[in-house]
Amino acid sequence: MKIQFLLPLRPAFIAGFSLLLLNCSNNKPEGAGKIAIQNAEASQGISPTPANKEASVSLSSLKVPDAVTVLSMPQIPVLCYHQVRDYRASDSRSARDYIVPPAVFKEQMKILADSGYTTILPEQHYRYLVNGETLPAKPVMISFDDGCDEQFQVSEEILKPLNQKAVFFIMTVAINRPNFMSEEQIRKLSDDGHAIALHTWDHNNVKKYSGEDWDKQVAKPRKRLESITGKPVEFFAYPFGLWSPEIIQPLKEKGIVASYQLSTARDSTDPIHTIRRIIVPGNWDGPQLLKRMAGSFTGK
Repeated sequence: MKIQFLLPLRPAFIAGFSLLLLNCSNNKPEGAGKIAIQNAEASQGISPTPANKEASVSLSSLKVPDAVTVLSMPQIPVLCYHQVRDYRASDSRSARDYIVPPAVFKEQMKILADSGYTTILPEQHYRYLVNGETLPAKPVMISFDDGCDEQFQVSEEILKPLNQKAVFFIMTVAINRPNFMSEEQIRKLSDDGHAIALHTWDHNNVKKYSGEDWDKQVAKPRKRLESITGKPVEFFAYPFGLWSPEIIQPLKEKGIVASYQLSTARDSTDPIHTIRRIIVPGNWDGPQLLKRMAGSFTGK
């Protein structure tokens, strides 16, 4: 099996919400211009908003196959972004690991489009893993963590012209705070066909939850996001990518059908709740991104 890329989780980053407040910036990326590509979803008869398909059927009612079956299926590349903004002189080395300048992000998204990749959302991914439903020939998922407000801007200026969709894992304590997205922006992303998912209330390590933490960090934030979007919120991303087998069942009990980590091996008994992603840094150009994708989503 090839070595899987994972940026180190330095202590400076694992400081919780206070560091995220400092790092998220309201600096806006440059405009993306007008870039036209053929809509791959339409050409293959696949809706870019999978919630329209079997919308009346709850995902939780679908029968999940055994772990061996899921692990045998080809992995779908899932890219993880945090901040999309220009570097500042005050950015620490650890902070820069999670920042991608807008011009670099634009290059990365354009090479995905030019190379024939089609963005998918968590529901499509889940139906593929659970029901074997068809995906585009070259699917990729773009995910954003935390809810920094520039993520809304780049969705409008870079993703939209390329007909690309993304999933936004929102930390709900930050909603409406400076440098983070507002309820209105989250609602618009959802209305525009992007997916809104959960990243806990305040970005604390899920492995340490007990008792009422599950309501505070998962159940209540999930309901808040559902009240904003008017849609089910059933997907989850672990803060820092940290998980353990013991926390999967409580997540299920709170209505989460699938969870996303970073690039450690998937759980051998519940791969649906340990779906892999890779963090994309700002020093990868387009060709490097394609190479890393090809090397990272093989084996387990």
